[in-house]
Parts: sequence; C-alpha cells; structure tokens
Amino acid sequence: MRRPALLTAVALLGGLLTACGGGSSADTSGLPEVSGGAYGDKPKITIPEGEDPPEKLETEVLEEGDGPVVEKGDLIVADYLGATWRNGKTFDNSYDRGNPAAFTLTDGQGGVISGWVKGLTGTKAGSRVLMVVPPEDGYGKQGNPQAGIKGTDTLVFVVDVIASYHSDTELPERAAVADLPDGIPTVSGEQSPTVSIPKGTEPPKEPETTVLAKGTGDKVVKDELAIVQFTAVDWTGKPLSSSWERGPQGFPIGVKGQPSPFDLLEGVPIGSRVLLQLPAPADEDASTSSVAVVIDVLGQHGSAKTEANG
Repeated sequence: MRRPALLTAVALLGGLLTACGGGSSADTSGLPEVSGGAYGDKPKITIPEGEDPPEKLETEVLEEGDGPVVEKGDLIVADYLGATWRNGKTFDNSYDRGNPAAFTLTDGQGGVISGWVKGLTGTKAGSRVLMVVPPEDGYGKQGNPQAGIKGTDTLVFVVDVIASYHSDTELPERAAVADLPDGIPTVSGEQSPTVSIPKGTEPPKEPETTVLAKGTGDKVVKDELAIVQFTAVDWTGKPLSSSWERGPQGFPIGVKGQPSPFDLLEGVPIGSRVLLQLPAPADEDASTSSVAVVIDVLGQHGSAKTEANG
C-alpha cells in the first residue's frame, strides 16, 4: 500500500460525503408506497400515480428503532435507496453493494444534502425512514447529472439507519502492547494523537502493521465497514490528513476492486490503536514520501440486514 492509495481512499471518502415488516406509508399521506420487506431488506418505492410531489421536505418513520438518537454532525452508518419522483427510477442504492455507507450529517462541503440532515436528525438507530426531498433540500438547480438527477427533481429516499457516532465519541478500552518494535514512528496522546518520525527512522520497504494498543472487540473482517479515527503524516512528519477535526469516518474493508490502506486492519480487534507504515512509490524519495498513519478502530458494521439478524 502506497501513499497515493491512502490519499485516494481519503479523496473517495470526501466524494462520498458530498454528495420493512412489509411496512409502507399510508395511502392517505400522498407519499410514495414502500414495500419489499422489513428493515434491512432492499425496499421498493412506488410513486403515487398522477400525484405532484410535495413542495416541502416530508419525512415518515416507517419502522422505529430502539437505538441511540441521531444528532446533527454525527457520522451515520446506513443502507439506503434513492429514486426520483419524476420517473420512479433508482439512481443509487447500497443494498446491491452488500455493505453500508457512512455519511457525516452536516450541510455543505464534506457533508450531505440538507434533506438528509433535516430528515434524519432526531431519528433512532435501527429505524427505517422515508424521505421526500424537494430540489432546494437536494441537489438544487444544478441537479446531479452524473446520477441522472435534474435540477427540478424531487428525490425519494428510504434509509435504514444502522448506527451513529458523535464527533466526540470516546475511544474504546484497550491495553497497551509491551515490547513494541524498535525504530518505528512514535505516537503520543489519546484524542487527536501526534505522530512523530524520530530522526534516522528507516522508511518502510513494505506495508507494516503494528498494534500499539489491543482492543477487546471482535476482529475486523473484510466486506464490512470499519469506523475509525486516523491521523496521517509523511516521513518528514508533515501532516497529510486527519479525521479528528471532523469526527469518525467509515471505510469499507477488503472490498474487491476497491483496495485501500485500511484493508490492513483486517484481523485487528475492534478498539485497537494501530500504526500503519506505508512505503513510498518506487519513483519517489522514500525518506519524504513514505507515510505513517495511526488509526483508532471504533467499530465495524455490516449491512442493515446483517445487523438486524445479529
């Protein structure tokens, strides 16, 4: 794993952030009907024939969960399906991908559309939520041409809220590992840790994973979403990226066709603090372009269906 892979993973995350017991909405509500099964099952949205979309944001909790209440600014883990009112066509869904997505529930750059912030704030984890989002709370007049969304499109979402993490989520309990290898970057501090590269520390020739403190949770497995806090520096100690300023982030682990440095977390117990040393590309100076990343593993989640089935 090389530095471009790390930066690509972070860039992809940035792009991601920007942007049912047979349960269905009541026929008298004028909202779309939701069918296809219970929480965790891929929903089917049926737009009311001949009906104009609501002018304002409409939200309906189809199934209420019993988990923590979602707050604005949280990282939410969710499965979702989105369609346009205009033709009822699905433009995106996570169910077919087999693992959930993670979104920071804030407006603007680095956040999600305002309809998600307004519609999901105050819901409980474990809930299935229907949202009808007018253009002003969606992608605005510019739409989202890549997804086939026009500037006049009202959007319909069904969201299965799996979990949420506050920006100040406490680090899990873990036990410091004794007898760490010599000649590795040093990490100090708990919240927002500092990574230092001692003078003379040799840059890695291969990716290296070192558990600094061992958590007590299950081991990270592939094809699920790991929730982490991380800080990355280059081999001169220059900061590259950190999640600590914006809160926990989610990364899929071991997904075929989506390689990521975070794949190196597979097999690490949840709750652990891990140091990754990533070599520089072959055509770059290893003494400057290698990367050290310290990662705190906060949790891991499968799809809503997997989580619901325990």
